[in-house]
Amino acid sequence: MPIAAHELESDFPEYADTIKLLLRDDLQFKLENDLYRKLDKKIRGLQDSGIGTDDDHYSSLKKQRAYLKQHLYNRITGMITQH
Repeated sequence: MPIAAHELESDFPEYADTIKLLLRDDLQFKLENDLYRKLDKKIRGLQDSGIGTDDDHYSSLKKQRAYLKQHLYNRITGMITQH
C-alpha cells in the first residue's frame, strides 16, 4: 500500500485557497513547495523500498522536510495575517 504524500493542501485544507494564491503569485513559495514535495517523494520512496530507514541520511531528510513544512506553514499563515 503506497504511503500518502504530504501535500500542503491536504495537511492544511483550511488554507487551500491561500496556498493556491501563493503558488500562483510567489515564485519563492513555489520553489520551496517544489523542494518540499521532492523531499517528501524521496522519503516515501525510501519507505516503500523497504530499505532501512533508521540511518542518519533518512533522519536528516525527515528533519529537512519538517523544517520546510514549518517554514511554508509560517509563510501561509503570515500571508493571512497581512490581509
